[in-house]
Amino acid sequence: MAEKTYRVIQWATGVVGSAALKYFIENPTIELVGVYVTNPEKVGKDAGELVGLPATTGVKATSDIDAILALDADCVLFSPSMMTPPLEQVCALLASGKNVVSPAGPHLPNKWLPEETRRIEEACAAGGVSFHGCGIHPGFSGDILPLTLARLMSRVDCVEVSEIIDKVRNPMIYTEIMGFGADPEELLANPRRSPETYKHFYSSMDMIARGLGKEIDNVTVKFEVSRATKDIKHQFGEVKAGTVGGQHYEWTAWCEGAPLIVYHFYWQLGTDLDHLWEEGEAKYRVRIKGEPPLECHLMSMEDEDGRHPFLGLPWTGLVGCTAVGAVCDAAPGIVDHVDLGVVEPKGLVRR
Repeated sequence: MAEKTYRVIQWATGVVGSAALKYFIENPTIELVGVYVTNPEKVGKDAGELVGLPATTGVKATSDIDAILALDADCVLFSPSMMTPPLEQVCALLASGKNVVSPAGPHLPNKWLPEETRRIEEACAAGGVSFHGCGIHPGFSGDILPLTLARLMSRVDCVEVSEIIDKVRNPMIYTEIMGFGADPEELLANPRRSPETYKHFYSSMDMIARGLGKEIDNVTVKFEVSRATKDIKHQFGEVKAGTVGGQHYEWTAWCEGAPLIVYHFYWQLGTDLDHLWEEGEAKYRVRIKGEPPLECHLMSMEDEDGRHPFLGLPWTGLVGCTAVGAVCDAAPGIVDHVDLGVVEPKGLVRR
C-alpha cells in the first residue's frame, strides 16, 4: 500500500531547523518543496548541502518570503531562531493555505495568550488549515510523556518534570546571555529568564491537569543560583570562582491547595558548584508521585565517548516533523497533542 505523502517547506535552518530539514529530505512520506533561510551565504544552495547530504534535492534555499508564500505546500515546519517569532509570519503562512507546525510557538491553547490565539484562529479559518505548536519542552517531555505515563498509575499525587543539563558537556551559545558568570545577587534580583516565562509553558501544564480531570488554580515561581567553587572553562568562555555556575528554575502549578505539576530546570556548568543540585547525564526526568510511584528518564543513547549528549534541540525539531501528517489531516484550527491522538510517525523504517 502506497504511503500518503505531504509537500513540506522548512522555515529556517538553525540547529532545530537543520534536524527537521534532514528528516524531510530522507523521509519517503515527505516531498520537500521549499527552504527559507536568513543567512545570505545559504541562499541558492541545495537543501541537501545545508545538512551534509548530497546536493541532489533540486530545492534551493531562498530568503524571499513572498516566494515561500506562493509555493504549493501542505505544511511549513516553522523554526526561526528568535525566542519570540513574528506572529505575522505564522499568520501569513496559515492564511496562504499552509498548515503550520511550529517548534517556536506560540504553544496553544493557552489562557495567557488570548491575542495570539485569536489571530492564529482567524488565520487558520482564512486558509482552511491547522496550527500546532510543539517542542520537547514546552511540549513532549512536559505534557504528552507524563500524561501517557500516568496510565500506569492508580493514583497521581504530583507530577514532576525536570530538565537537567550540564552546560560544560553540552555547550550552548546562550550560556553567557543566561547569566552564567554573573554576580549571584545581581542575577537573583534580575533573572535573565523572566518570572513570567512559565506562561509560555502553561499549555503543557494545563494539558496534564485537564488530562487528569483537574484545573490549575495558580502557578508559583522559584529561582535560585549556585556559585562556582573554582574557575570553570567552557566552550564559549570561562566562569570565575564565586560567580554564577548553576541555575535552578522551579514552576509549581497548584490544584486544590496542593502542588499538582512541578517543572524543574537544572542548568549547571560541571560539578564544581556550591551547591550541586543534580549529577549525572543530561536528560528529561519525569517523576510521578502516587501509587505506584514512577520515574522515567528521557535521554540519548551513548556517544562513542560513553557519554549521553543532550538532544533537546534536535528533538524539538523531530517531534514537530513526526506530527506533520497528523496536523495536515486534522480539522482546521489550533490542534494540540490531545486533538491529534496517537500520532503515527510514518516513513521512519528505511532498510
